Amino acid sequence: MPPTSIISAPLRITACSVRKTSKSTLDRRRYISMYGYTQAKSLIYTKHGEPKDVLSLHTHSLSPPHSTLLTLRTLAAPLNPADINQIQGTYPSLPPFTSLLGTPSPSAVPGNEACFEVLAAGSGATSVRKGDWVIAKHTGLGTWRTHLQVDESKVLRVEKEGLTPSQAGTVGVNPVTAWRMLKDFVSLDPEAGDWFVQNGANSGVGRAAIQLGKRWGYKNIAVVRDRPGEEGENLKRELEELGATKVVSETEVLSRDFADKVKEWTNGGRESVRLALNCVGGKPATAMAKVLSPGAHLVTYGAMSKQPMQIPAGMLIFKNLVFDGFWVSKWSDAHPEEKEQVVGEVLDMIRRGEFKDTPTVEVPWEWATGAEALVDAVQGTLEGYRKGKGVFVFGET
Repeated sequence: MPPTSIISAPLRITACSVRKTSKSTLDRRRYISMYGYTQAKSLIYTKHGEPKDVLSLHTHSLSPPHSTLLTLRTLAAPLNPADINQIQGTYPSLPPFTSLLGTPSPSAVPGNEACFEVLAAGSGATSVRKGDWVIAKHTGLGTWRTHLQVDESKVLRVEKEGLTPSQAGTVGVNPVTAWRMLKDFVSLDPEAGDWFVQNGANSGVGRAAIQLGKRWGYKNIAVVRDRPGEEGENLKRELEELGATKVVSETEVLSRDFADKVKEWTNGGRESVRLALNCVGGKPATAMAKVLSPGAHLVTYGAMSKQPMQIPAGMLIFKNLVFDGFWVSKWSDAHPEEKEQVVGEVLDMIRRGEFKDTPTVEVPWEWATGAEALVDAVQGTLEGYRKGKGVFVFGET
């Protein structure tokens, strides 16, 4: 973002303009001054650490867009684990600390996904126009803010008909991750009865993989964390309705008879378990690898347990298992056109009712919303079981 596009001074509204505008209209339009400057609020951090310790809310102003710049209003922005890791400073790619927002110390804005509305476009912008919805083309945009200004090359236009902002704003990471992992490492054959197994099956990626697998005819085993009683049974039914062939807990995966169960499910072992998707790590991932067929791939895309996965030599020598990694940020940067194609196909599935949303917990963000409420919502994503993915939903900003 060019430094000249941001002015950190507060907005001024003249007494004359106030007299000619009703209070209700002024409240609704407080983000635009009479000179075309847009007032914005951003969650920022000036050092790495726990969200509750380092996040604050900063107000600044955006000048009218010129050339190919766009002024965007954020409609919905999810809270992903990678966003938290970036704040903590533990993620491989970290947003740079800059002075572009006019903060006393160099700062960064967290958030990698969002759905935006185009408020204004520079005279050189040709791919979008005012009122269009767009999403980030690459990660690292810094989406936890009410408004921002970017070049049109940084975003993808999405057809908003039949979509909610949350649906559009959460399509660029989890569904794309699931799609690429199911397609890029092994050619699963539904006619041969091929299976895949995954842990973290209740996550956004896990739910996407279940639904895509069902669409493409792949049988699958969905592994979830242990949940007591009725809660566990309800989750099992929910994932089966999405398309999971079998749903098991981590305790079941770690049990001695799990391999026998898998053999029974796979027609006495005549059907192959050729792919595993791992976002947990540790002993559960190793146990999952033990039921893979010879020559299968285990793809790791996360490590939520923060525990290393031990690989017995026999898995390499006698079963010739292949252990891969997948990072959707790096893939998206290298394959922007393919990402756009996948995003388009998933959004079409959503419009047709063929792809269900991941459960979300909406976090309202109005212009008057204080820093404490926003920071508490971010910190809450680190604590225990959640009913759904946290999503900032922007109202009158």
